Amino acid sequence: MPNTLNQKPQDVYFFCTCLVDLFVPEAGLDALTLLEREGVRVHFPEDQTCCGQPAYTSGQPEEALAVARQQLDLFPQPWPIVLPSGSCAGMMRHHYPTLFAGTADAANAEAVAARVWELSEFLALVLDFNRPDSGAACTVALHTSCSARRETGALSATRALLQRLEGVTLKIQDHESECCGFGGMFSVRHPEISGGIVRDKVASIQACEADALITGDCGCMLNITGHAAKIGQPLNGKHLATFLLERTGGKTAATKDQS
Repeated sequence: MPNTLNQKPQDVYFFCTCLVDLFVPEAGLDALTLLEREGVRVHFPEDQTCCGQPAYTSGQPEEALAVARQQLDLFPQPWPIVLPSGSCAGMMRHHYPTLFAGTADAANAEAVAARVWELSEFLALVLDFNRPDSGAACTVALHTSCSARRETGALSATRALLQRLEGVTLKIQDHESECCGFGGMFSVRHPEISGGIVRDKVASIQACEADALITGDCGCMLNITGHAAKIGQPLNGKHLATFLLERTGGKTAATKDQS
């Protein structure tokens, strides 16, 4: 279950995740714009790096602890911590308490974990994001990462956000609940299995004939769209933040303001 808040906060911390920062920075910037447009002050700790998930899921808890420990003191105020990634949000919310158990940082880790929100949860449940849809009619397929499904409320929250867009129709792909095959180091250690999984995923998305693939996890998006492009069947993949901003006039408004 997601965390709870009694009222809309005025301030939040934004933890952009290393994958978004390095490979899909526009998704992070669009998420920032969405939050700020709802009247929330967004604070971006400059020293943030990785949440520690790659090492943790690779069976290297000591290395994960060293990386995660560098993040704990970045959030001194009792504000929500919003992440544009279900897998990273799941790591910080559910696994930090276990990772830091028995250490001097255990209490701080518990406090940080209790303030973590995946972006779609925060938009749907806290900010009640519901702006007029200014885009043309379209169909979309949804993919939520395995971690997002198990460890956050991203599936129901993202569906709710998409359903609030009048011109958007959600098509349920046959493999919607299945992994994309990425899994961080899994795809490196087991490339044949990973390749088979993503082939099935791409085929399922193509079969439902959606205009775009929407996801809240850029690792999954890059894996799925990368394979689709490799086999000559490109998919229009978009992070949820970018899609919501485009549909509700945010991109157009920002462009006009800069001209």
